[in-house]
Amino acid sequence: MVQQVWDARRRDGLWGLLVGDALGVPYEFHLADEIPACDGIEMEPPPGYPRTYPQVPPGTWSDDGAQALCLLDSLVHRGRLDLDDLATRMLAWYDDGLWAVGGVVFDVGVQTASALRDFARRRDPRTSGMVNPNGQGNGALMRVLPLALWHTGDDAELVRDAGLQALVTHGHVMNQVACAFYCLWARRLLDGHEPLAGWSEALVWLRTYETDPGRLAAVERLALDERPDGSGYVVQSFRAARWLLARCSSYEETVKRAIALGKDTDTTACIVGGLAGITFGNIPERWLTALRGRDQVEALLALGL
Repeated sequence: MVQQVWDARRRDGLWGLLVGDALGVPYEFHLADEIPACDGIEMEPPPGYPRTYPQVPPGTWSDDGAQALCLLDSLVHRGRLDLDDLATRMLAWYDDGLWAVGGVVFDVGVQTASALRDFARRRDPRTSGMVNPNGQGNGALMRVLPLALWHTGDDAELVRDAGLQALVTHGHVMNQVACAFYCLWARRLLDGHEPLAGWSEALVWLRTYETDPGRLAAVERLALDERPDGSGYVVQSFRAARWLLARCSSYEETVKRAIALGKDTDTTACIVGGLAGITFGNIPERWLTALRGRDQVEALLALGL
């Protein structure tokens, strides 16, 4: 598979993911009424705000960004989706801090940790994500955007690979379908579609393509237009992207309103922020400047040029 050229939209998608993640880190687990007003949401929270990880310097991406970079690293070096290689890199993140800023891992989802321990024991990335068969957290959705940014295959190949990469940590069909829907949507945004038009086209394609009743049911559940609650449930995270992109007009507004939902602030802002980066660009320079680890990411992007 030919590697993708990192044009402005793709770069903004990746930076949007990483900046959104880092911006949301200090506010994680706080309820919506505990989040500062949007004009106070910054990499450095307002004075006196009880940061979730006081030991973590502002501008640090979390597990979301690190796993996304593990995926991109694997794609760039293997030239295809290689589940064994991806899982090995993710285990290196979990054990040794690969792609964690400064090599420090400070946030790991419960299911992700269990799945990676299972992979370490049995070395089977296609089943490690079924350690909790009913698990429907957002841990695979949060990292999948680099696949859409990098992929040059057709929509069916993109959907297949999006679902496969979920298997490493979150094997439930809802997670697979959410990742597929998200990647199709991202592809249409990369082609210049408006957010809701791209979402609708992705939905129509999936409704035509999917034949399995369970997968079709997952598509329809994801398609419901309901206000999200900021939780780590994959359906809520996916709905947050549609909800916010339909109502916001800039990258900054989108990620701030994602964080304002409370709870899983870093992951919601990561998932929404990648798409907002593609759609709007114009990621604030003050946030890009504050983002730690930029040189490492630039070096990885240079391999795809």
